Amino acid sequence: MPSVLVINGPNLNLLGTRQPEVYGRTTLADVEDACRTRAASLGLDVAFVQSNHEGALIDAIHAARGTHDGLVINGGAFTHTSIAIMDAVASVELPMIEVHLSNIHAREPFRHRSYLAPVAIGQICGLGMAGYLYALDALAQRFAA
Repeated sequence: MPSVLVINGPNLNLLGTRQPEVYGRTTLADVEDACRTRAASLGLDVAFVQSNHEGALIDAIHAARGTHDGLVINGGAFTHTSIAIMDAVASVELPMIEVHLSNIHAREPFRHRSYLAPVAIGQICGLGMAGYLYALDALAQRFAA
């Protein structure tokens, strides 16, 4: 069964309470539950990592090589700052889809730049929790091809 690692970066542990006008009231546990349900319906195994620490996210990406078949990453603010995470994704050579709850292109100018986009097979933003589910759909289609 193909396996996907869903990685959530800084402050995503506060979903549901942090700026609900931007990120909604859905919690990270809600996102993970919905992903588990969608993954099961697609015949995927799914695992989750959340950290507020860049190095821990890099370690999780490195550990995914040989264990998982694809990545879904919401890098949070590291999306806009971390060349190291971009390099880690490029190094493991796994298909990755970048996800954001809000539309990063309609927000502050510094959020328009994504260091993850050049190593992603796709980017989904502005669709809330559904973006994670669409990312799983896309990876499942890729694995089936």
